[in-house]
Amino acid sequence: MTTAADPTATQGAEQSQPPFAPAVVEEVLRQFAKTVRTHQLYLPNNPVYQRAIETLRAAFEEVWKQTEELALDITDSEFRWVGVTVMRDPSRSESLPWLFFKDGIRELRFLRGVEAAELILLLDILRRVKNASPEEDDLLTMLWEQDFQAFRYRFVDIALTELPPLEGAEPPAERPAPQPVREEVEAEPDRPNNIVRMEDFDPTVHFLDDHELAYLRKEIQEEYAADLPRNVIAMLLDVFEVETSERVREEISEILEGFVLHLLAGGQYGVVAYLLREARAAAERAADALPQHRERLARLPERLSQPAVLPKLLQALDEAESIPPREDLDALFEQLGPATLGTVFGWMSRAQNAQLKATLETVATRLASAHVGELIKLIASSEDVVALEAMRRAGALKTAAAVNQLGTVLGTAPPELRQGAARALMEIGSPGAMRVLESAVDDSDREVRLIAVRALSAAGHRGVIEKLAQVVEGKAMRDCDLTEKMVLFEAYGALAGDDGVERLDKLLNIKGFFSRRPDAETRACAAMALGKIGSARALDALRRAANEKDVLVRNAINKAMRGGKE
Repeated sequence: MTTAADPTATQGAEQSQPPFAPAVVEEVLRQFAKTVRTHQLYLPNNPVYQRAIETLRAAFEEVWKQTEELALDITDSEFRWVGVTVMRDPSRSESLPWLFFKDGIRELRFLRGVEAAELILLLDILRRVKNASPEEDDLLTMLWEQDFQAFRYRFVDIALTELPPLEGAEPPAERPAPQPVREEVEAEPDRPNNIVRMEDFDPTVHFLDDHELAYLRKEIQEEYAADLPRNVIAMLLDVFEVETSERVREEISEILEGFVLHLLAGGQYGVVAYLLREARAAAERAADALPQHRERLARLPERLSQPAVLPKLLQALDEAESIPPREDLDALFEQLGPATLGTVFGWMSRAQNAQLKATLETVATRLASAHVGELIKLIASSEDVVALEAMRRAGALKTAAAVNQLGTVLGTAPPELRQGAARALMEIGSPGAMRVLESAVDDSDREVRLIAVRALSAAGHRGVIEKLAQVVEGKAMRDCDLTEKMVLFEAYGALAGDDGVERLDKLLNIKGFFSRRPDAETRACAAMALGKIGSARALDALRRAANEKDVLVRNAINKAMRGGKE
C-alpha cells in the first residue's frame, strides 16, 4: 500500500507518473458529485439515498486499496490529482470544484476512514452551502466549525490575495486625480437644444400601462397555478423515451422511484396516480428500452402496494382532518395490485372516515372482481376480519370457484367464520354450494344450522330431505328452540311435499300407551309444516287433530288450515 504525497510534493507530481490509475479517483469523484445531489433531494431513510451512500463508501474503499490519503488540487472548474485532471465541470451553477474554489479552498485531503462518519457531515455542509442565504456563514466557516479529523483542506484569503499580472501585459497607466466638483451657485447658463439631461425626464410617464400590468399579473398567476410536479414527471418520462443511454434511463428510474414516496409523504395523491399511469405508458412506448428499464417503470405501482407503505398511507388518510378529492383517491387506488386486497379488506372495518370507506369499498369490489384467485386465497386468511370480508365478497360476486375453500372453512373454522362461509354459500346458490351446505344442517352452531336450512329450502335442494327427516324425528330436536324447530319443519315440508305427510301426521297425531308423544312445540311445528304442504292428505291430517286440547298446538293447526294467514 502506498502513501499519499506530502503537500510540498503535490505540485511537483505533474512531472511524474501517477502512483496508480486515475480512473479510481475519477470514479470516487463522480460518485461523490452524484451523492451530493442525492443528499439534497432525498431524506436519509430513502432507499435511493442509502444506496448512493453505500456506493460512495465502496468507491472510497477502492481508493484505500491504493493509498492512505487522497489529495486534490482545486481550480475554478477542475479537481486535479498529482497533476492529472480527474474532474472537470465548467458550469458554475452546479460545479463541485467551483463550490470549494469560490470560498478560497484550493486543496482537499481525504484520509482513510473519512467515509465512516465524517462523510455524512461533509455532505450536510455542502447542502447547507448550496441553499444558504447571503447572511449565513460561508463554506470555510462551516468546515472550520466542524473540526474534521479525516478530512482536511487548504485555503487562501481571497481578500488579501493579489492576482499576478498577465504575461506580456503593460502596466496600467496612472489615472489622474479626480478634480473636485464645483458647486454652481450662480444661475445656470442657457443650454443648446441638442443637449439631453436626466432632469428633463418624468419617471412616472414611462411606468407600465394598465394592460401591461394586467398581462404581468395574468402570467404570474398562470405560473403559480401550473402543476409543477406533473410537468417535471412529464419531462423526465419524455427524456426516458427519447434518450437511449442506459445510464440516463437508469438514473431517471431511480428518481421516479424516490419521487413516488416523496409525493405520497406530501399528500399529492393525484400526482402519484398520474406518475404511475404515465410511467407504465412510457415503458410500453419506449420500444428500444432494455427489458430491465421497462420493467422497472412498469413495477412502480408496486411501491405503493408494499406492506410498509399502504397501511401507513391509509392510516394518514383516516386520521387527516380533510382528505383529497374522491377522484384523486380513486385514481391513486386504481394502481393497487392484487396483493393489496387483504390490506384493503382489513382497513374497511377500521376506517372512521366516511369518504375513505366509500373509496375502499370501490377498490375492494374492483380488485375482488379482477383477481378471483387472490380473493379465494384470502378466505383462509389468519385475520378473521379479512377472511370474513373475503367470504362476503365471494358471496356477493357469486364466485362459484370459492365453494371448495368455503367448504373447508365450514368444516374446521370457529363459529363466526363458519357463519360467514354458510352465508357466502347461500348467496352463491349453485348446486355445488348447496351440496356443501348439506353438512351444515346438523352443525354444532345454531346460527350456522339456520342459515343452511333456510338456504337449502329456498333453493329447493331435495337432496337434503332425508337428513332433515332424521333431524325432525331425532333427539336433537328437543334441544332446539321454537324458532329453529319452525325453520326445520317448514323446510322439510317445503322440500318433501306430499311424501312427507305421513311422517308429519305421525308426529302430530301420535297416540298410544307405548309411544312417547312429542312435546307441544314439536307438534305445533309439524302442523305448520303440513299447512306448508297444503295437499289433501296434509289437510286431512290437520282435521284429525282439530280437537287438540293444547292451546299452542290448536292455534298452529288452525293457522295451518287457513293457509298460514291470520
